[in-house]
Amino acid sequence: MADSIKKLTDLFSKFPTIGPRTAGRFVFYLINSPKEKIDELSSAILEVKNKVKLCSFCFNPYEGESNLCQICQSGSRNKQLLCVVEKEADLASIENTKKYKGLYFILGGVLTLRHADGSNLRIEPLKNRVKNGNFTEIIIALNPTPEGRATAILVQRALKELPQFSSLKITHLAQGLPVGGELEYADEETLESAFEGRK
Repeated sequence: MADSIKKLTDLFSKFPTIGPRTAGRFVFYLINSPKEKIDELSSAILEVKNKVKLCSFCFNPYEGESNLCQICQSGSRNKQLLCVVEKEADLASIENTKKYKGLYFILGGVLTLRHADGSNLRIEPLKNRVKNGNFTEIIIALNPTPEGRATAILVQRALKELPQFSSLKITHLAQGLPVGGELEYADEETLESAFEGRK
């Protein structure tokens, strides 16, 4: 295999959920694509990297001059509700239900064997947001997997360290989400049911 093909295949293999076989398909698709399509793809990747930034409050990617994303800037959101999610795709899935009107916080991952101490998570920024906010309820909306449940416990323990913990209502998404499933793949009705049944 040519070095350039191998190098690009290795790079694609580092994408989440992409294995060597799929990465190889991507590479051969690109090889057989017209140069204009490759230029368009290259330009789009650079544009995303140059224009998109992370919200200083919730870490949601967005474009704009402000330090806050459109959700955090919105005057119509309930500033007393904070929904903690693992990743951007989970936030998007919940937003698509159009049922949740509070703010978000993206943890950036879950506990793993490699990061059993939570060093890969935004625990301290979360504590700062809650400490300096006026929240009455924190919704821990993590995937109902062993890693998600362990992370939810870690988040709850971290929040217990805050002086206002006794006045906070901590809830979790409930019915509708299957154990072992992922929020990103849940349909809107299932997510709506999970929100309504949180406890």
